[in-house]
Amino acid sequence: MSKVFTWRSMLFVPIVNDRFIQSALKQPTDAIQLDLEDSIALDQKEQARERVASVAKLCREQGGKDVIVRVNRPWRQLIRDIEASIGPHVQALTLPKVPNAAFVQSVAEIIDELETERGMPLGTTRLIVMVEDAEGLHNMHDIAAAHPRICGLIVGAEDLAVSLQMAVTADTLYVPNVMAVAACRRAGIAPIGFVGSVADFADRDAFQKTVERGAALGFEGAFCIHPAQVAIANAAFAPSPEAVARARRLIAAFKEEEAKGRSACTFEGRMVDAPVVKQAQRVVEKGEAFGI
Repeated sequence: MSKVFTWRSMLFVPIVNDRFIQSALKQPTDAIQLDLEDSIALDQKEQARERVASVAKLCREQGGKDVIVRVNRPWRQLIRDIEASIGPHVQALTLPKVPNAAFVQSVAEIIDELETERGMPLGTTRLIVMVEDAEGLHNMHDIAAAHPRICGLIVGAEDLAVSLQMAVTADTLYVPNVMAVAACRRAGIAPIGFVGSVADFADRDAFQKTVERGAALGFEGAFCIHPAQVAIANAAFAPSPEAVARARRLIAAFKEEEAKGRSACTFEGRMVDAPVVKQAQRVVEKGEAFGI
């Protein structure tokens, strides 16, 4: 993946539902997340696994989408899911209910074996780790830095609320999510998500405010469970053309003053120094990554 995390939206699709798959291919989502976990009944798990390779290929070749597969947590289910998912058309796996760093390292060892057996470059398959219980929350910093395959981390609001016996509200989820941003930045991976529940999709205005707040807190992208969320997430996690243009002007103004031997300047009535310039450079980098 590029220096900038480019999965602003990751749309969940139950892999056994052809209608939903065809709908997802038409959406502007950055990645399609084929679900083997919560949306798949126990008696459909094997059927779901058998479809991974063909559906992932369809998403890549017909839809031009990056593909993520969310696998199951119990080890017997998980190993079968990994064996079904490692291949040239799957960019990442999402690991739910990650308890500690050792769990991630064990999963990565299995992926190493499969990539080698299948003639794939080691490290092809990335990992998104989900923190969804009290143990995972306690070990979050270690989880985020557990393995080079990890590209992102997300707090699973619903399961975490069950584990901590708390309500799913902006107040209760704020601290775990800010902790997640800090853990991700320390580990050099992308914080994914927002302060709220992914299940709240009916009120689009409320979802827009939630993901915009998430972007302001430092999150880079979001899971989506409904197509209506995709464009909203894309807009929230990418800078506007106006923001990119302003950032370029700010950088130019600073460089002009820097050439005169000054370490700060005034831009649009505000002081600009090195940290402000770094923020502006980040805006430009993200804009370029998204073609802005």
